[in-house]
Amino acid sequence: MGFLKRLTKDTFRDGSPTKSRSAFDTATTKQLEEHLRIARYGSFLLTEAVRPSMDLQVVPSAGWRRDTYRDPETGTKIPVIMAAQTKERLFDLFIDLLNPFGDEVNIVLETSHEDDQNGHQDIYREQIDLPILKSTLFDFEDLLTNDGCTGIAIMHPRYPLEIQFDEHKLLIMYGHDLDAFEQILEDRLPLSDTIRFITEGEHVHSTSDEYSRQLDELRMRLSCDGDED
Repeated sequence: MGFLKRLTKDTFRDGSPTKSRSAFDTATTKQLEEHLRIARYGSFLLTEAVRPSMDLQVVPSAGWRRDTYRDPETGTKIPVIMAAQTKERLFDLFIDLLNPFGDEVNIVLETSHEDDQNGHQDIYREQIDLPILKSTLFDFEDLLTNDGCTGIAIMHPRYPLEIQFDEHKLLIMYGHDLDAFEQILEDRLPLSDTIRFITEGEHVHSTSDEYSRQLDELRMRLSCDGDED
């Protein structure tokens, strides 16, 4: 794994990490290396992007649940679906979940490669044909699946509908009508009201200079423009 970036309890993109004493602070180098080598938890295989806390505050597992996101500025409540899938099936599920968007989408590449303060940069591209986008994403499957500092959001150009394939390699869907997503997930993953995701406990992210280079290439392929948050 590459260098590590620690984040805590950041369930949604706009969440704010909370600082607390970490088991990573007291672990020996050997203990840390042994923990980071563990990728499989039962039938669930993590990508190389993220690892759970030393004390396994959350044990990674596959499944999805319904949730609600409340905009802190407007108070508006938006239905949310959160899903986790084992590495072997994750990217294919993400691609299939793009089908409800139709023929054209807007995208946002999200990167925290250049930021060590738990922030990120959003890189925008509007109006790209979905078949072209899918073809490009397949060329960068390794980056999108295994880089803990790269995420992507796909948005419908005309009404509120969004899916994030985020830095934690969770799939997060926003919108007032999520039925199409639910129909896809019902055939792939168990629905669970009690499932906990890796973002709901302490965890660490991994990346590398090579992934940073690949992100720059993806940005050029998609003709994206950057805008610091």
